[in-house]
Amino acid sequence: MGFASSWLESATLFPVLVDEEPGRTTGIIVVVPAFDESYIIELFDSLALCTPPSCKSEVLIIINASSKASVVSLKNNLAALNEVEIWQQRNQDCFFRPYAINLGQPDIKGWGVGLARKAGMDEAVKRFNLIDKPDGVIASLDADCTVAENYFSKLENELLKKSGRNACSIYFEHPVTGDRFPEKVYNAIYQYELHLRYFYQALSYTGFPDVFHTVGSSMAVKSLSYIKAGGMNRRQAGEDFYFVQKLVPAGGYFSLNSTTVYPSPRASERVPFGTGAAVGKMLTKDEECFMTYNPLAFRDLYSFFERLENIFESDQDKLIEIHSDLPDSIKAYLEEQKWISKISEIKNNTSGFTSFRKRFFNWFNMFQVVKYLNSCHKTTFKKVPVKTAAEELLIYMKMDQITEKDPGLLQYYRNLERLS
Repeated sequence: MGFASSWLESATLFPVLVDEEPGRTTGIIVVVPAFDESYIIELFDSLALCTPPSCKSEVLIIINASSKASVVSLKNNLAALNEVEIWQQRNQDCFFRPYAINLGQPDIKGWGVGLARKAGMDEAVKRFNLIDKPDGVIASLDADCTVAENYFSKLENELLKKSGRNACSIYFEHPVTGDRFPEKVYNAIYQYELHLRYFYQALSYTGFPDVFHTVGSSMAVKSLSYIKAGGMNRRQAGEDFYFVQKLVPAGGYFSLNSTTVYPSPRASERVPFGTGAAVGKMLTKDEECFMTYNPLAFRDLYSFFERLENIFESDQDKLIEIHSDLPDSIKAYLEEQKWISKISEIKNNTSGFTSFRKRFFNWFNMFQVVKYLNSCHKTTFKKVPVKTAAEELLIYMKMDQITEKDPGLLQYYRNLERLS
């Protein structure tokens, strides 16, 4: 009986999807959901150009569609399946085993990319279970991505071979120039990626711990950690964000910045939010600027988190006083009685500041941060153009020497992560 047998009996959506047994030394399985996809061979070619790891590897393409998929999309699915089969025949000496799995149109409520990703990642667990490999790495990609040459080798050396590491967000860069897409697409993706990186740095600036990107095409997890987190959730969109929020508190989560995933900048209507949806919205509404969270909201969070030690040392009367002195956006979000009750509960269950701080951020976690940001932008602040926000944040961080000309605002933000 393998390490995952009990979990697999109750948690998976499908029976075994790949009949061929995995190689005994398989250490990395890449999972790629695919729907109405025209770039899939580019992904395979990119993966095949990678430096082979010392372990055996597999790539699982999960071709799928919802019950509402158009006839054209279904034809494109079959074309993608055929393309993968032809690629397999032409590349039989490739270092990874490729498998194209056609799920058709599953009769499962809420079917979408989240469930397709789950189906593939669950299948990877089944395969690692057959060889009793609880530390086997499950990497999540999208079908319109390409990767850096060291993608497999870095997954092996920085995750698979590191016993203290359990999962990671992988560094990514969208193409922001080129001739494949109209200039408006590159302008939109430039701003959206800047928004993602601005959000990352703004959270780090506040003192919030464990800041990570949550991009479904740029993450990886060990098989046992995947199980302990309950597996990929069943959301139709945003599954990556919610999944990472389950992985981080378990420990051993890190940013893998020494390799790169290159997601497509294209627009998409497949999910209601995320990269493709954001680009599509800007194009549809002919918007020149992507609007993001006001930097002042993060300054208020900084002021809030900076008082944690004082909060820990305060009695109830002092907590009331501290609440009255909190920034208006925080006070509007945390009503006084709720504030007193929650902080008192945390204090009563901790013996020192270190444990208090940990428990505090278990409560005021990423979900709370996002709820606060959405709330305060209805009551206190207005969203601002992302370039304006990113420039202002650098002033707060005392890094305002950057100009748009050299090396460029987005590249500067990329460098902040790559060099950290």
